[in-house]
Amino acid sequence: MCGICGQYNFGDRAPVLRENLEVMARSIAHRGPDDEGYYLAGPLGLGFRRLSIIDLAGGHQPMSDREETVWVVFNGEIYNFPELRRELEGYGHRFRTNSDTEVIVYGYKQWGEEVFDHLNGMFGLAIWDAAKEKLVIARDRFGIKMIYYRIDGECLYFGSEIRAVEATARETAAVDHTALNLFLRYRYTPSPYTIFRGIRKLASGTMLVCEKRSCKVRRWYKYHPTPVSPPKSDAEACEDLLELYKQAMKRHLLSDVPVGLLLSGGVDSGMLLALMNLYGESWRTYTVGYGSSFSDDELRDAEATASHFSSQHAAVTLDRATFEGSLENIVACLEEPIASSSIVPMYFVCQRARQDVKVALIGQGPDELFGGYRRHLGVRYGAVWGAAPPWMRAAAAKFIARLPRNETLKRGLYSLDVPDRLQRYQHVLSLLPGPEIDELFQEGLLEANTGDAIVECWRDLEPLMSDTDELGGLQYLEIRSTLPDELLMFGDKLSMAHGLEARVPYLDKELVEYVERLPASFKVRYGSRKWIHRRVCEQFLPKSFLRRKKRGFAVNVTDDWFRKSINGKVRDSLMDGESLIYHYLRPSAVQKLLREHQSGQSDHHKVLFSLVLFEQWLRVRRASAARIERDAVPAH
Repeated sequence: MCGICGQYNFGDRAPVLRENLEVMARSIAHRGPDDEGYYLAGPLGLGFRRLSIIDLAGGHQPMSDREETVWVVFNGEIYNFPELRRELEGYGHRFRTNSDTEVIVYGYKQWGEEVFDHLNGMFGLAIWDAAKEKLVIARDRFGIKMIYYRIDGECLYFGSEIRAVEATARETAAVDHTALNLFLRYRYTPSPYTIFRGIRKLASGTMLVCEKRSCKVRRWYKYHPTPVSPPKSDAEACEDLLELYKQAMKRHLLSDVPVGLLLSGGVDSGMLLALMNLYGESWRTYTVGYGSSFSDDELRDAEATASHFSSQHAAVTLDRATFEGSLENIVACLEEPIASSSIVPMYFVCQRARQDVKVALIGQGPDELFGGYRRHLGVRYGAVWGAAPPWMRAAAAKFIARLPRNETLKRGLYSLDVPDRLQRYQHVLSLLPGPEIDELFQEGLLEANTGDAIVECWRDLEPLMSDTDELGGLQYLEIRSTLPDELLMFGDKLSMAHGLEARVPYLDKELVEYVERLPASFKVRYGSRKWIHRRVCEQFLPKSFLRRKKRGFAVNVTDDWFRKSINGKVRDSLMDGESLIYHYLRPSAVQKLLREHQSGQSDHHKVLFSLVLFEQWLRVRRASAARIERDAVPAH
C-alpha cells in the first residue's frame, strides 16, 4: 500500500522538474512512510511513497523491466500475483523480486492494457510505455483505491490523493457547483467529479490513456453479468458462496507484516473473523463505539464476537465532544466532504489498529452485494406496487406523504413510477428530491439539468447491466458508484492517514462476479435481506449473533443530536449567518430544513450533516489557503 503521483507534459514535451515530483510525493508521505522513489524521462515524471507490506526488501518503486522499456508506480495489492507470476514465467519472463508490482510490469509487456483483466486486487497505478511514449493510469474494478488527476493545458498531473495533484498548482481550485449539488443529493461526489473545479477522479474500472498529445478516459472493466445457468439450488449456491469466501480470505491474508480486523458487532465482520480463524488463530481485532453516551451502541456485541473467536481485542470509546472536535482534522484527511457519520469512528479505530498492525481487513461490501439496506426491499418488491389498482396506489401514496419523517419510504415510493431505469435508481439513492436540493442554492449558481449529472456518470454502465433484474441493476451501480466513491473512499483516506492498509475481502473479483449473476431471490427473500449471505454465516456464527440489530460503525448519532440539541458546534455552524456555506446556499432554506428536523416533521439528519461537513471543509480550505499565503511571504 503506497501513494503514487506523477506529471506528464504530453503537449510541449518540456522536461519534468524533479523538485516538482518531490513536492507532490511529500504531500502524501503519510501513505508511504517507509520508502520513496522517482523516475524522470524528459516530459514524464513518476513519484512514489511506500508502505512496505509484501517483499519488504525488494519492492522499491518506480519499478521497470530489465530493458527499462516499461515503468510502473502502483498503490494497492494484487492478491493473485503468485499465480500470475507462474503464468508469466511460462511465457519466458524472468523476475528479479518477489513483489506483486513486478507482475504488473511483465503483465503489461505480455498483455498490454488487457493486463488489468488478469489482476485480482485493489490498485491505483500508472504504467509508462517508453517505446510507445504512452502513459496508462488505471483504477481497480471496484474502486477500492483512488486516482485523481488535473489537466492544465497540455500537462497532466495525477496522484493517489488530491493534495498531490494540487501541490504544484498555481492557484487554489474553486468549488465545482455541479459537484456540490451532487454531494448534497448523495452525501458524496460521484466519479469523475470531485468538489474541486478542474480536478477529476477516475471512476472504478476505468483508465486514462495519454498518447499522441491527447488524454482519453475509457472503461477497461466491462463485466456483463448474466444469470447463472442452469439455476442453482439453495444448497448449491450456499456451497459455492462459502468456497468463494474461503478463497477470498486466503488471498487477502497474504502479507509479510501482521494483519488485523476492524470488527463491528454485526454479521459481516464477524464472518470475516470466522474465516480468518480457518487460516490462523489469535488475530488482533479492533472496534469503536460511543459507549454509554449513545444507547444504540455495538461495543458489547463486538466484544462478544471477539471472545467467541478468541481474538486479541481492543476497543475505542468516543463521545460527542470527541466527535465534534475531530471533524476538522478528519475532513482535512478526506480532502473533500463525505457526509457519513462513520467517518469519525473509522478514523479512530484505524488510529488504534495501526499501533499493532500495518494491514486490517474491513467488512464492507455485503450490504451492496446482497441487499442489506432498506431501499433494497422497496426495489425488490416494487413490482407489487405497480400491479396494485390505481385507486389503491393513489390512496396509499396520499397516506405515506402525510407521515412524519420516513423520507426513505417517500423517495422510494416516488421512484417506482419513474419509467427510465437510471432515473429511477437516482431517486432511490438521493437524500431529498432534486428540486428541494436545488432550492438551497443561491440564485444563478446552478446550470440547467444539474440533477441529471449522476445519470450521465452511470450511462456507460447501462448496457453492461442489461441482463440484471431490477434489484441486481441497482446493486450493479452501487458497487461501482456509491460504494467506491463514498464508503471505500473514506476507508482508504482515513486508514492511510495513519499508514494502515485496509483490505476488503468481500470485494474479491471472483466473489463479486458470482454474486452479481445470482437472481434477486437469493439476496432478498420473504422480506429477509442478505438471505444467502446469512445462510452461509449460520454455519459459523451463533444464532444470537445473527439476531442482532443491523449496526456498523455508522451509527446515526447525528439524527439524535440534531433533534435534541439546542446548542453545540454541529448545529451552530448552520445557524450562524456568517458561515461559509452561505456563499453558496440560502440561509433561510437551510434553517428551514433544521426546523423541520427538530420538530419531528421530517428526517433531514443526513442532509444536515452534509451541510455541516461542507462548512467544516470550507473552513479547512480557508485555513490551508491562509497558511500557504503566509508561508509564501518572504521573511524580513
